[in-house]
Amino acid sequence: MNVLERIILDKREELADQMRRHPLESLKGRMRDEPLPERFDFASAVSGKKPAALIAEIKKASPSKGLIRQDFEPETLAASYAEGGADALSVLTETQYFLGHPEDISLAKCGGRNLPVLRKDFIVDPWQVYESRLLGADCILLIAAVLETSRLADLHALAAEVGLDVLVEVHNEAELEAAEQVHSKIIGVNNRDLATFEVTLEVSERLTGRFPEGTIKVSESGIHGYPHMMRVVKAGYDAVLVGEYMLRRDDVAAAARKLMGRDR
Repeated sequence: MNVLERIILDKREELADQMRRHPLESLKGRMRDEPLPERFDFASAVSGKKPAALIAEIKKASPSKGLIRQDFEPETLAASYAEGGADALSVLTETQYFLGHPEDISLAKCGGRNLPVLRKDFIVDPWQVYESRLLGADCILLIAAVLETSRLADLHALAAEVGLDVLVEVHNEAELEAAEQVHSKIIGVNNRDLATFEVTLEVSERLTGRFPEGTIKVSESGIHGYPHMMRVVKAGYDAVLVGEYMLRRDDVAAAARKLMGRDR
């Protein structure tokens, strides 16, 4: 069993416990009866920007890198990213392997000056889609590698129904085809193989010509500076999703500006 398979197994166990304590019908009731958090347009925020849109990631740790940032304060990081010119935020909410928390979404939105927020987690069940909207996410990540195409389609449709944008993440041609089948408006290419953790920007370059016309193309992982950012921009990507490059620096806002060439 590789790390990704272990994460999904643990996620399903965690989810089963959450659903026992908070049944799906209770989430639907809250959706119906409570005022929902204000929603911001993620898709518009990450398209049409020059040289590209920056989706800045709030992530404390990862299975491949261990602890990334010791002084981890989502609200402060979001404010720094906004100051540095980020167009949107990506917030890791997985608790066991990435040391995130679902409440990090609301903290990021408080600090992020109305930047739209992508919830980055291992979403495999409708329960998590409803939860994401209640938490205040504007967009959710669906990982094609861990979802059958029929389940991907169902979750994608449900997200649209409750008012969420969707970023479908792919790593190869078969997964990109699945994203096309569900008519995803935003597709992210993860340059990291989630099974082996190998990273190469060649993945983004190889897949770029296979996207349907009009897709918002996002390159994720392995972008560690302005030259890397420009490499994927030249390959045709509309946005980059970057975290570690900035999170390992004291001045996160300055790092964001440097990444996007705005310090020149």
